[in-house]
Amino acid sequence: MARFTEASKQAVLDKIDALAVVEDYLRLEKKGGRYWGLCPFHHEKTPSFTVDPDRKFYYCFGCHKGGSVVSFIMEMDKLSFPEAMETLAKRFGVPLAYESGGLPGDSQAKERTEALEDLYQRMTGTFHHFLMKKAGGGAAKRYIMDRGVAEETIERFRLGYAPADRFWLYGFLSQKGAFSDDFLSASGLFAKRYPKSAFFYNRLMFPIGDKSGRIIAFGGRLLSGEGPKYLNSPDSELFKKGRALFALDLALPAIRAAKAVYLAEGYMDVIALHQGGIANAVAPLGTAFTDDQAKLLRRWADKVYLTLDNDEAGREAAFKAILRCRQNGLECAVVDTAGFFKGQDQIPKDPAEILQKFGPEVLKKSLECCILDLEYVISRGKALKEEKSRSVAFLFPYLDALDSEVSRDASIGAIADAFGVDAGAVRDDYRGTAGERPAGGPGAAPPETRGGNRGDGRRVSPRTGDELYLLAVIFVNPGLFKALRAALSLDDLEDPRARELYIILEEWYRESGALGRGTGGRGLIDRVAEGELRDFIMRGETSGAFANPEKLLGDGVLKIKGKILERKRRDIIRELRDPALKADTQGDLLSEKMYIDAELTRLRVGE
Repeated sequence: MARFTEASKQAVLDKIDALAVVEDYLRLEKKGGRYWGLCPFHHEKTPSFTVDPDRKFYYCFGCHKGGSVVSFIMEMDKLSFPEAMETLAKRFGVPLAYESGGLPGDSQAKERTEALEDLYQRMTGTFHHFLMKKAGGGAAKRYIMDRGVAEETIERFRLGYAPADRFWLYGFLSQKGAFSDDFLSASGLFAKRYPKSAFFYNRLMFPIGDKSGRIIAFGGRLLSGEGPKYLNSPDSELFKKGRALFALDLALPAIRAAKAVYLAEGYMDVIALHQGGIANAVAPLGTAFTDDQAKLLRRWADKVYLTLDNDEAGREAAFKAILRCRQNGLECAVVDTAGFFKGQDQIPKDPAEILQKFGPEVLKKSLECCILDLEYVISRGKALKEEKSRSVAFLFPYLDALDSEVSRDASIGAIADAFGVDAGAVRDDYRGTAGERPAGGPGAAPPETRGGNRGDGRRVSPRTGDELYLLAVIFVNPGLFKALRAALSLDDLEDPRARELYIILEEWYRESGALGRGTGGRGLIDRVAEGELRDFIMRGETSGAFANPEKLLGDGVLKIKGKILERKRRDIIRELRDPALKADTQGDLLSEKMYIDAELTRLRVGE
C-alpha cells in the first residue's frame, strides 16, 4: 500500500487538537498544566489518565499505557496506523499526500472509493429530498409518520425515498456526466442484469453509515408491489454486510458512554428505540448477528441488551445472539417486553410496534424489563419439554461460549438448580459430551484447565482451577501474600490444595513477620507434602507461567470473588423459589440479590 509523505503526515500531526480527540471518548478536567480523566483502558474510580495538549500525548499512571494521540485512537477504535492518520486528517481538514512508488492501482482504487463515497453522500441527500419535498414521496412519508416516527427522527436518520420509476436514477446521474457507465454499474445502485434499472425503487430508504458517519450502503423497504420486503446494497469496496451495523455512527457516543448497546432486529426497531431515548441502539443488516459484528461492538461495549421480536424466530435469534456475544467476551441480557405487556389482549411484537401503539415513553419503560442471558437460555431449555438430560444438554453450547471458568461453574450450578438435578451430574454430562460438539464455536469443548500458559501454548497442569493457580503464583512470589490475605481469607477457598498452600503461607508469614519481595518459594516448597503439588509449583516457576505475578494476583482475586458471589446468588435464588417464604424475608433476599448483581457487574468491569 502507498505510504503517506512525511510532509503531509507532519501537517496532520501539527494540526491535531489532542484535547478535542480525547474528549470524543471521555470527559477531562484541567488540573495544573494537564487534563485528567478516568482511564478508558482500565476500571478506576479516581482519575489517573492525563493528556498533555502541548506535547499531544496521553499517559495513565494506573495502567501505564501512553503514547501519541494517533496511538490513542488506534487503541480506542482498533485502527491501523494509516486508518488512524486518515481519520485524523479528515477530522482536521488536512489533505494527505502519498509517496510515489506505491503498489500498482493504489491511487486508482483510492479514487474509485472516494468517488463511491461521494456518490452515496449525494444520493443520501437526493433520497431525503424526494421524501420530504416531492409529491411522489408523500406515501412514504405518511407511512413512516403513521409508525409514530417524528420528523426530527426522520432528519436524524436522513431517511429518504427512491421513486417508483426504475430508470429515473440512471437518467439523473447520466445528465451529470460525472460518472462512467462502468462505474455506475459497479456502484451497487443498479441491477446487475439491467444496468440502467435502479436497484432501489418505490422504497423507503435507510442510509447505512460506518462508525465515522460515512455512508457506505443503503437499505430499502418496499412500499407497494412485489419484491422482497427489505433490500440492502450488495457488498462492495465500502460495504460488507456481516461487518456493518445500522445506526452505529449515531449510536457510538452513547455506546461509549454506557459501555452497553441495545441490539434490535431491523431498521424500524432501531429508529423506534432512538426516538424512545435509547440512543445506543443498532441492528444487523438482514442477517443473523455475526462474529465480526460482535467483535466490532466489543471495542466500545461490555454488555449487549437483545431487543428482538417476540415470536419463535426472534427467540431463536436471541439464543444464537447470546452465544455469539459470550464467545466474543460480551455480557448479555434479553429485554423481555412480552413480560412487560403480560396480561394485555395483544402483546406487541417489537419496539417499532410499541412505539406506534403506545408512544416513546412506554417503549422506554418496557425496556427496563430484562432477564439475564443464563435465565433466558434455561427458560428455552425448559420450553423444549424433553426429558431432563436432553433439555440440560441443550444448554451446553452456552457453557462452551463462556470465557471464564468461574462463570461456567456458577452457570452449571444454576442449571442444576433449575432442573432439580445434581450439579456434579450436569458437569459430568457436559464434559462427557465435549467431543460431540464442534470445536471453536457453539458447542465447543470446555477448557479442562485454567491458569497460565507455558509459552508454547500448553497448560502447566492437566486440571488447575483458579484458586490453585493463584495460590501457586503467590507461593513462588511470597512477597505478595500480604496483599492476598488482605483480599481473601482461607474460608473463601474451596480447593483443598489451594487451602493447604494458603495455610503454609499464613504460618510462614506469622513466623517471619512479613515476607520480603523476591525471596522465592524455594524455602517453602519443603513444607508441601504432596509430591504432585510440589512438582506443579516447580514447573510453573521454571516455565515462566507465573510471570507478571502482580497482574495474576489481581485477576485471580477478581475471579475468586466472582465465584463466591455467584455461589451466594445461587443460594438466594434457591431460597426465593420456596413457596412458603415470608414477604419480609423475600424483600431482604431480593435486596441482597440486587447488591450481589451490582458487585458482580463491578467485578466484571474490573476484569
